[in-house]
Amino acid sequence: MPVQSLKNFLDGHQVRYVSIQHSPAYTAQEIAQSAHICGKMLAKTVIVMMDGKFAMAVMPATSRIRWDRFMRAMGTDFIELADEEDFKDHFAECEVGAIPPFGNLYGMSVYMDEHLRNNEEIAFSAGTHSEILRMSMSAYVELARPLIMNEGFVQPNSPPLQRVRQGRKRAHRHA
Repeated sequence: MPVQSLKNFLDGHQVRYVSIQHSPAYTAQEIAQSAHICGKMLAKTVIVMMDGKFAMAVMPATSRIRWDRFMRAMGTDFIELADEEDFKDHFAECEVGAIPPFGNLYGMSVYMDEHLRNNEEIAFSAGTHSEILRMSMSAYVELARPLIMNEGFVQPNSPPLQRVRQGRKRAHRHA
């Protein structure tokens, strides 16, 4: 059972959590809908390649990475979405695409969107496409120790970037 090592980890730290079974779902939005969880509370885990190492970006299901801002926040010139073929062996006990957001269990750094941190609880894939775990955000932050970022992620209700049109001011002569 893929989720057992994660449950053992949480049990070993005496963390209270709820397991929620749902019909198989593959995208974060589908999982939220199937499990009847608000998309802002459901965390999705995205594996990125940064400075030659795998890392986790954790954000609400409703969000996405804004790559230019994420790179600027990380102080690097190149970060890319990791290819599942390259990292699937790191998560042998998990179904592909159902990775829980605990980088410390896999030797990876975790970078979390601060918007997710504003929730009292967090829900996330438990290593399968048909189960999520829900627990307190404070317990998650204590155990996963993510770097909480206020830049690099875009919320669906964020206003689009406004480009300032710079033009010349014309001087008018009044006769």
